[in-house]
Amino acid sequence: RLICENQYFQIVNYYIYYMSSIFNKELVAEVARELKVADLQNATIGDVLLVASRLEELTGIPFIRMDQGSPGLPANKVGIEAEKKALDAGLGAQYPAAAGVPELKEAASRFVKAFIDIDISPRACIPTTGSVAASFGAFIACTQRIPGKDKVLFIDPGFPIQKSQLRILGVKWEYFDIHDFRGNPLRTKLESYLEKGDIAAIVYSNPNNPAWICLEEEELKIIGELATRYDVVVMEDQAYFCMDFRHPYGHPYQAPFVPTVARYTDNYILMLSASKIFSYAGQRIALACISDKLFDRQYPALAERYENLGVFGPTLIASILYMITSGCTATTQYGMAEMLNRSVSGEINFVEDVREYERRARRMKQIFTENGFTIVYDRDVTQQVGDGFFFTLGYPGMTGGELLLELMYYGVSSISLSTTGSEQQGVRACTSRMCEELYPVLEERMKAFHEDHNIMNNKQ
Repeated sequence: RLICENQYFQIVNYYIYYMSSIFNKELVAEVARELKVADLQNATIGDVLLVASRLEELTGIPFIRMDQGSPGLPANKVGIEAEKKALDAGLGAQYPAAAGVPELKEAASRFVKAFIDIDISPRACIPTTGSVAASFGAFIACTQRIPGKDKVLFIDPGFPIQKSQLRILGVKWEYFDIHDFRGNPLRTKLESYLEKGDIAAIVYSNPNNPAWICLEEEELKIIGELATRYDVVVMEDQAYFCMDFRHPYGHPYQAPFVPTVARYTDNYILMLSASKIFSYAGQRIALACISDKLFDRQYPALAERYENLGVFGPTLIASILYMITSGCTATTQYGMAEMLNRSVSGEINFVEDVREYERRARRMKQIFTENGFTIVYDRDVTQQVGDGFFFTLGYPGMTGGELLLELMYYGVSSISLSTTGSEQQGVRACTSRMCEELYPVLEERMKAFHEDHNIMNNKQ
């Protein structure tokens, strides 16, 4: 260690930078150097998490952890019990089928019909070890299927890891911040990229990570129509499925159904994860649900590369995904199948199970906005943005990186929006790790933050 723990403890309570900060500037900088974090203002989620954890370890002072989007609720017990049953039945001794166990594929098809009202056959519902594996495999298949179509277009802000995947693959990408292109202007903006002819796939999350904005039907229709016209695959990340709590989603086979681009094109892959809706992140299980038409489409370029028939779905399963993870843990697939089946039957209300995130966001937003902060992405096309797993924060006169760093001094960790492809100034806040005893702590710290920065602004 660069300096001993005793020295950390000696300086931690000296408020050198601002009179009310929890961690002084020198301490935070020293920890960042120790952990080899070169630029905290532009740090990744992992780096922010490491610095915050180290500061907690050294001082015993808890952070308000708004950095990593890890579930903050117990894992669904239905899945746990189904996994135990599968293990007891001896299924852990056998390799799982590359395409997934039939029970999960059939449950996935029913689930999509019940809550999205889209028909996808079981064979086109592919289990993956989390949506990260789904996107990694899909990026490969999509950018190799047609010569010359080898770029990915991100409708940002978005999940930074997906661009990291493209760096590994050597695939180029384009991106734009949707903030100023909501509604009909989205068509012109999208077409300015698609008309070049080199875009293979369009990627976005809905609800959005990090902004929690939700694409509306008009926008989804635009994306779908252009995807068909320019032969582009839409990769729709539904990690926060049914978590737009402004609408009464989540009633099987009853409207309203979850909005999706799948109503407007056959060129789609829906990525559905158990991590958030069932709080099952540790088991790494998700689904890539592909339209039957795309699943069965034959591509000569894939046939030549993989020496097979070049059919999109089978190639993705056997020649790409299997090479990455060799299938998904068999018993976990049975756990997810049972959770999906119980959701379709109405025995699990997964929407109500995760509604706590809405309550947390509402309370946290109130504390921040009462202390000079603004909500950066505050509206969808026709209504105010909802409350849920994430929200975005800005503070007058600060860039996103500056705000991230300033909040660290007050014991609040977040990530800069600049790392998500956003052109807006601010940070992403995650609600998942908030708990009842931390609300008064957050309120006290943000009052101090606001008072101190008002003083500094007045001096300037």
